[in-house]
Amino acid sequence: MLFSTHDAGTVDQLLREAARVEIMPRFRNLSAHEVRQKSSAMDLVTDADEAAERMIAKGLGQIFPQAVLIGEEATERDPSLLNRLADADLAFLIDPVDGTRNFASGLPLFGVMVAALIRGEVVASWILDPIGNETAMAVRGEGAWIEHPDGRRVDLRVAASVAIQDMSGCASWHHMPEPMRSTLAANLAGFGAVACYRCAAHEYRMAAGGHCHFLAYSKLMPWDHAAGWLLHREAGGYSARFDGSPYRPALHDGGIICAPSAESWRAVRETLLGPLVATQTA
Repeated sequence: MLFSTHDAGTVDQLLREAARVEIMPRFRNLSAHEVRQKSSAMDLVTDADEAAERMIAKGLGQIFPQAVLIGEEATERDPSLLNRLADADLAFLIDPVDGTRNFASGLPLFGVMVAALIRGEVVASWILDPIGNETAMAVRGEGAWIEHPDGRRVDLRVAASVAIQDMSGCASWHHMPEPMRSTLAANLAGFGAVACYRCAAHEYRMAAGGHCHFLAYSKLMPWDHAAGWLLHREAGGYSARFDGSPYRPALHDGGIICAPSAESWRAVRETLLGPLVATQTA
């Protein structure tokens, strides 16, 4: 099956409803028992994450009865769900609240990320900003755009390539092993500006909209990156894992760099990591 822009709009409405019903009423309104640690103090889950995922999964199951549904919180309970991703005729990856630490801290930098995959290939993506009530959307081969509540669309396009010293970007380096972690942190000074918003949803939206030049991530859980990867690609960007190989949602390590072009990708990778990783010809 091919994913249509009509299908994309139907999913967008579901995500907006989940945000209205399950996420926004809990924003800045969470009790202590509604916020819990998973693997560490930096890895949180809230009642909003779990309730929104249930609502989104139920809605997707009604719209696409044959689809495989893989949510971040459901996979925490049953990791074997990820084994179904590569071969499913249609699968959805669901990150109900990306940026949970920000959400739990009362910071308005969080999003809802969903990606549709056909036999392991990302074919559509949605990144909803519940605060702004607008969704960054992409359909493979159809481009990327912002969908406003009134139906107005604004096309997304990555920034033009510039010299390294003029680039701004986002780098999430706290998951990296040594010596990569220390090397990358020391090399950030080579760019114009580097930030980390603790929210891949907003970082991918920034890059796809041309508001920063590059992104760099080490940990590649598919619900954090599949939607943003397609959004960035359909906005004209180029991305690859640290070794130059293509991104695949089934691969959870090896890092990823997103940049405006293949040439700028090579420049960013060399500035960040230098000789630590042997780069294939991109």
